[in-house]
Amino acid sequence: MFKINDNYLKLPGSYLFSTIAKKVNAFEAANPDKTVIRLGIGDVTQPLAPVIIDALHGAVDEMGKAETFHGYAPDLGYEFLRTAIAKNDYADRGCEIAADEIFVSDGAKCDSGNIQEIFSVDNKIAVCDPVYPVYVDTNVMAGRTGTYDPKTEMWSDVIYMPCTAETDFAPELPKETPDLIYLCFPNNPTGATITKAQLQEWVDYANKVGAVIIYDAAYEAYISEADVPHTIFECEGARTCAIELKSFSKNAGFTGTRLGYTVIPKDLKCGDVMLHSLWARRHGTKYNGAPYIQQRAGEAVYSPEGKEQLAKQVAYYMNNAKVIKEGLQEAGYTVSGGVNAPYIWLKTPDGMTSWEFFDYLLANANVVGTPGSGFGPSGEGYFRLTAFGTYENTVAALERIKKM
Repeated sequence: MFKINDNYLKLPGSYLFSTIAKKVNAFEAANPDKTVIRLGIGDVTQPLAPVIIDALHGAVDEMGKAETFHGYAPDLGYEFLRTAIAKNDYADRGCEIAADEIFVSDGAKCDSGNIQEIFSVDNKIAVCDPVYPVYVDTNVMAGRTGTYDPKTEMWSDVIYMPCTAETDFAPELPKETPDLIYLCFPNNPTGATITKAQLQEWVDYANKVGAVIIYDAAYEAYISEADVPHTIFECEGARTCAIELKSFSKNAGFTGTRLGYTVIPKDLKCGDVMLHSLWARRHGTKYNGAPYIQQRAGEAVYSPEGKEQLAKQVAYYMNNAKVIKEGLQEAGYTVSGGVNAPYIWLKTPDGMTSWEFFDYLLANANVVGTPGSGFGPSGEGYFRLTAFGTYENTVAALERIKKM
């Protein structure tokens, strides 16, 4: 008789945002007269920029002609997109990343979940706490995290790096040596950042202990402060210890269009084995490539018009972040984030748990956010709001919250 991967049975409850969706659907069914404003999931609301739409239309037209039709994409992605990425995201920032070290995919979420497949199940992971749930959950599915303690909400074989108000919501180097280190800056969910000097400490540490940093830079387009790195490859020595995940979802609104990429330098090795070769094998075996149409749209992101139009979209969302942050502060909340990231991290009032505040906010303001405890035990007592709503809904939500 067949057997299942019983690691899936170890996962507590459903995926965080699935639980939120069920709660919100139940509330709307019971309160059809209420208008709910969603500031929970990090999904964009502004339409794709005109230059991207033009690129999509052009690519669709190409697919309708035999002489310009495209079938399967190359394993790594089309040369035109990888070259644009290498120049704009790396060379222009003084980073040495070649086009053939870039793997185009359908999004950073998939890559962040799949990247662990090229590592032994014996590797020990270290994660920030709170953390994007996908990092932990996919390692649970692989059987790498040990047993779960519902009281502490922690896994026995995971190294947790608390990110608290006392540390400005940044992690400290772990006391126990990890093999894989997940870092995300600007951070989801806290919106926190670290300086280039602080990130260099992590690179130096990883090289010293022989660890790999899996660096999620999905929100780098929102960085506004000069000393915050846009890529881990700004740090000396990162080519021998780091993998970087990037997304077109937040900088260009591709949440529904789907496009991302992963960078694995050829200098990153386990003994004589290049991790680049392992990921290339995995990519070629399990993935048929992001569609040509999407990759042409991705190329348009790097055009002069694309940069100008997308800078305005980022500014739109960051103005929302300012509205949320200042509004919450005026209402007496303790707030962080919202400067280099589209996330606002607030302390729940009156000693409420994260889920108690979720229910309170939904019932009294009809506003949806994300409970901090869903991101890990150190997120308890905190709550995340996103700036990805429309400006009108953002203003309306803050007015409702102020009246509670």
